[in-house]
This record gives sequence, structure tokens and C-alpha cells, in this order.
Amino acid sequence: MSIQQKIESLRDELREHNYNYYILDNPTISDYDFDIKLKELQALEEAHPEFYDADSPTLRVGGEVTKNFNTVVHEHRMYSLDNSYSKEDLLDWEKRIKKMVDGQVNYTCELKYDGASISLTYENGSLLRAVTRGDGTQGDEVTANVKTIKSVPLRLKGDFPQKFDIRGEIVLPFEGFIKMNEERLEAGEEPYRNPRNTASGSLKLQDSAEVARRPLECLLYNITGANLGFDTQFESLKKARQMGFKVPEAATLATSIDEVLEFVEYWDVHRHDLPYETDGVVVKVNSLQQQEELGYTAKSPRWAMAYKFKAEQVSTRLNEITYQVGRTGAITPVANLEPVELAGTTVKRASLHNADQIEKLDIREGDEVFVEKGGEIIPKIIAVDLSQRPIDSQPTKYISHCPECQTELVRQEGDAKHYCPNYNGCNPQIIGRIQHFISRKAMDIEGLGGETVALLVNEGLISNYSDLYTLTKEDVLPLERMAEKSAENLINGIEASKQIPFERVLFAIGIRFVGETVAKKLAKHYKSMDAIMNASEEDLVSVDEIGGRIAESVVEFFSSEENKDIIEKLKQNGLQLQISAEKLANQTDKLKGLSIVVSGVFESVSRTELKKMIEDNGGKVSSSISSKTNYLVAGDKMGPSKLEKAKTLGVEMISENDFINMLK
Repeated sequence: MSIQQKIESLRDELREHNYNYYILDNPTISDYDFDIKLKELQALEEAHPEFYDADSPTLRVGGEVTKNFNTVVHEHRMYSLDNSYSKEDLLDWEKRIKKMVDGQVNYTCELKYDGASISLTYENGSLLRAVTRGDGTQGDEVTANVKTIKSVPLRLKGDFPQKFDIRGEIVLPFEGFIKMNEERLEAGEEPYRNPRNTASGSLKLQDSAEVARRPLECLLYNITGANLGFDTQFESLKKARQMGFKVPEAATLATSIDEVLEFVEYWDVHRHDLPYETDGVVVKVNSLQQQEELGYTAKSPRWAMAYKFKAEQVSTRLNEITYQVGRTGAITPVANLEPVELAGTTVKRASLHNADQIEKLDIREGDEVFVEKGGEIIPKIIAVDLSQRPIDSQPTKYISHCPECQTELVRQEGDAKHYCPNYNGCNPQIIGRIQHFISRKAMDIEGLGGETVALLVNEGLISNYSDLYTLTKEDVLPLERMAEKSAENLINGIEASKQIPFERVLFAIGIRFVGETVAKKLAKHYKSMDAIMNASEEDLVSVDEIGGRIAESVVEFFSSEENKDIIEKLKQNGLQLQISAEKLANQTDKLKGLSIVVSGVFESVSRTELKKMIEDNGGKVSSSISSKTNYLVAGDKMGPSKLEKAKTLGVEMISENDFINMLK
């Protein structure tokens, strides 16, 4: 046997042992024998670097140091899931689904593991890259660290698609977490707070050798890509196991919502027997064709729902109620609590939402209160223990003036919140608006964080976000903790943000009720900031999905002379205040005013591409057929009820070729 053959043979053998141990939980060799073979392979590879292989089992020990984690755009967006907390929520979800798709709907039920979300990309059977979820659109590349996790296959087994993404959670099993903390305590170090945060933090360690020492695991649950070779979610899990991925066996196929609820009830009790943290169940429509037909909202897939287990509750003392001012001027009362452990973290504060909530629960300073994590994320007070209320307790009197600028608060009829109307003179509002402007989903200004924004405002260097574009390196160098290089990075980041596309600039300027999705709708319809500034409420309401509240807010924003001046400064500084010529070239009004439903399986283009073509040409994509539907683009395997409804309502049915010809 040649040296190269010996190296290849050892690699294959060690990969198989890794698979048996970490995926099947059925080792066929002792740890000692495995280590001997690994050391033998390491020695051969060091002596013969010409036989280097990026997928070699020896690379799992780490050693690569990453100073900066590159930001990578996900080829397929990582959506978040809608949450449900009751049987009624799931039943309502099922009703919505059955209105939109035909035929029998089956569900895949999976446990929701509480870890750090990850997307792994494989090409030709090898791990190409690993990227964190980030904001769902882009994340940080952490390939070197993820390669050290033994349950992540570096090379796949059997038959696999040429290229695909597989999503899952990086978790830290309880056993490994306890052992890590025992070692830290012995060394006189502070123990880690909880497995989830420790797993998440591990992915961003600079030294991959340190990651390799942590007993992390990767549990996979979703394959995304083209020509995958399966038709259902349940099949995809089976396929993933065959390729060598660690896919939890708890997943089951349910033929009705009653069977889904049985799965939920079982695991609500038995989840405590699992080796990992779980916080709920994920229910997915099993058919991938039905998934495609259901599509997505702006944030979540319509075909999946997370059922969250009942939140953990604790009681503690409410020491003081303070008030925060948001970027819109909204006042949020905050309960400052006696620190208490809740769902793996120390809770010191909880939102009290508004004056009505305080009055409803009769919450007072000094009360013993019951706290839970809403969706096990945000702490909230759910009740007061009246039996322990002090005799001298006084009802809470909501503040009448802004805690920051002392301006008298206002409260509009029908609005639960109080507001500070001092839009241009209240520091938290000014700082909050600029922090929103620079945030990742908005202008994404590299080198500029929230604390630096506060410093810039407090030092009088800026008073609104347009002032950022007049800053120089000399202006920012005197700031606290600002070195030459960081000052350069900040100014370069501000300059680079001038290339951010118009729809994100529109979101960034912070018009109330204009989130990411609304900003895209407005940008697409009006094409430029000037056109939006000149639009009337009546005109705005005619735009798809723009209601009266949004229209009123847009008109109010641009009626302010100060806001107009700020937009003018942004224009003078070269920001993108209209849709680029390239984007405009791909858009027409050929389908303006038409409502079109897309249903079935298509040959020359995907359903997603068809929908984009409709929107790019001014049409509206509708999910269900009604009397307002102009066309039904009918593909293969279209549901019989849609077909029947289209015939009954006299909706014109066209093929994908008919549709493509309409655009020529």
C-alpha cells in the first residue's frame, strides 16, 4: 500500500468511526484506539503535505485563528417562525392553511432545540461554509469553528444533491455544560450562565482549538436548495440521516392536528428527559409542494408554526418603576426587580408596557410579583401576590412629564402609550433615531455602534443622522476609546453606506409604522423619495397593503420642515434616494392593477420566480382566488378546489407560457 493509499484508508476509517460515535451513538472502537489512529494520520499528513485534504478528520482538532468573521449573505433566507402558545393558536393556523391549499394536509412534528442557529452549505459532498443566522438575510461565517464539531460531517455519505444548504442548531448538551462549569469552578473562574448562550458564544471564539475542546453538537432539521430528490419534510429528515447528519429521532409524521397536539402534550412532559435544552415543538406542513404554495409572510413561512411550551414562572420583589423614552417618543414603564434566576438567566428588569397594564394588574413598588419569560425570551410580570403587599403600599401614579426633557406627555385617543412630543429636543429620541438609522437592517454602518452614537450626540458633534455625513476623522478621534484605526473605520463605514439601496434608506429614516416590508412596498411603488414626500394620504392608501395609519404617519413625517431639511442634506451627501437604474430596467407597469394567483408546479420557472415577475411588472400576487382575481397561472398538480373556484367565479386560467408571453 502506498503512502497516499494509507492516508486515504485512515481517513475513511476515522470518518466511519466518527459517524458511528457521534451520529449513531454506537461506537465500534475505544477512544484510545481512535486517538492512536488519529495521531498516526496526523504524522503521515505532516510528513506528506502534498496529500492535504480540507475534509480530513485531523482538522477537527482546530488551531485556525479567525480575527474577523466575514459577513456572508444567505443564498436562501433564514426566516424566523411564528409562535403559538395554545391549542387554539394551532387550530387557527390549521384553518388558515386549509383555506390556501387543497387536499389532505399532513404535518411533520419536530422538537424545537434551544441553541445557536446555523446554516451549512455543502457542495459536491463537502462542507463549503458555515454561517450564523444573523438577521436572517446575512450572518457571520464561522466555518473554521464549526469544522471542529464532531457531529458535523465534513464529507457526506451515499447519494446527495450537488449543492444545498442544511439548517439546524448548535447545542451544548447538559452533561457537557455541567462538566465545563465544574472545570471552571475548579480553576476559580466564573461558571457559564446557560447552555444556549455558551453554545452561541463558542461560534465566535477566535481560536478554533478552543471551540474543539467544547462538547458541542449540531442537530439538523431543514434542507434548502434545488433538485433535492424528495417531496416531503419527513423524507428530507430521513435523507439527511442517510447523508451522515445528526437528525433527532423524535420527529414524527402527523396526519391531523389532533395527532400534532398529542405530540405536543407528550413532549411537554418528557422534554425534561432529553439531553438538550428544548423550548417547544415545530410543526411543519409535510408536503414541499404545499409549502411552496403557502409561501411566506415578510418574516415567517406560512407553512410552519412553533408551539412554545408554557413559560417558567418565579416570584420576586419589584423595587422601583422607572420610565424609558424610545426613538418615537413612546414611554415604556420598566419594573426594576430584585435579581432572580429565570429560564437559565438572571432577570433584573421587566417591561410593564403602559399605564393601562399597570392599572389592570394594580402593580406597585414594593410588591411581590410573578415573572415569566414571554415566549421564554422577554421577561414580563403576569400577576401580583396581594397576600404579601405592604400595609403602607400606595397605588402607582403614572408620570405626567418626560423623565428626560420634562416635556408634558401626550396620549392620543385609542393609543395605549404615552408620548413625549419634544421630537427634536429630547435626547433619547434623537439618539434612538440615529441608532435605528445605522442599524444592520437599515444603513448597516460598519465601525459605528449605539454607544458611539450616544457619545457623538452628547458631545454635540451630531444632532440628527444627516450630520453623520459631515463628520471627519479629526472630529471623532477625541472621543472616549477612539483610536486612529477605529476612527478611520467609522468614517469609511459612513462613506460606504452611501451605496445602501433606496428601500433601506427609506426604512432607516424612521417614519413611524414604516418597517422593512412597508418601506419596500413604498419604494417599489413611488421609485423615489421626492415622489413619496409629495404623496397625499389618499394616494398612499391606494398602494397595496398601505393602510390609513401608515399613510397618515408618512404625510405627518414629511410635513415637518426639519425632516425635509434632513432629507435634503442626505440628498446632497449622495445617498440613494431613488431606485437604481438597474432595478428600474427590470420593472414595468404591464400588469398594473391586476391581481394574479399562482398555483401548481411549473417547468421553465419556479413559483418564486413567477411571483417576482408579477411584482416586477406591477401586478399583485394573491394567495387565494376571489372575485377580484384577474388571472390564475395554473401549473401541474394544481388543487381541484382552486380549479373549481376559478371556474365558478369565471377567473381566466393561463399556463406559464401564456403568462411569459404576456410580458413579451
